Amino acid sequence: MGDDLNNLSHVMGHVKWFDPAKGFGFVVSDSGGADILLHVNVLRNFGQNSVADDARIELIAHNTDRGAQAVEILKIEPPRRDEANALRDLVELPDHNIAKLPLEPGRVKWFDKVKGFGFANVFGKPEDVFLHIEVLRLSGLSDVQPGEALALRVIEGKRGRMAAQVFPWETGVLDGNAFA
Repeated sequence: MGDDLNNLSHVMGHVKWFDPAKGFGFVVSDSGGADILLHVNVLRNFGQNSVADDARIELIAHNTDRGAQAVEILKIEPPRRDEANALRDLVELPDHNIAKLPLEPGRVKWFDKVKGFGFANVFGKPEDVFLHIEVLRLSGLSDVQPGEALALRVIEGKRGRMAAQVFPWETGVLDGNAFA
């Protein structure tokens, strides 16, 4: 990037797509123009390893001869909930009640994006926590990896403990949120 600050721009938009396996994706600016490259390293500097398609994003982009690329993420908002695809266990629980649940420190046991689910372990608790891809998406994430540390808000679902919200570990630690 060098010292050329004239080629920086503040962008509001949405994630077109992001592939954690490839390590990049693209953002579409609300003001139009070419897609903006989003590299996984910029996302990691924000404290995430993935981001959900259609998530709202605010970033700083560097405009180069090869196109625009994100250099800093300022804010990510998860995509809006699609009531038609909402999980039955979460439909009756308003968002403001979910936000009141304590954050619990967890680690991904396994997650299969193709199947759309996986499990995490919560520190000090023997039972697994079910992770559904729709909960990840609504939390602004597109994927999680085995061993990845997370901050979870957990409910008792019809079939056991399940994540109602999932955050990168840094969210639970850096944002001043206390773990249960």
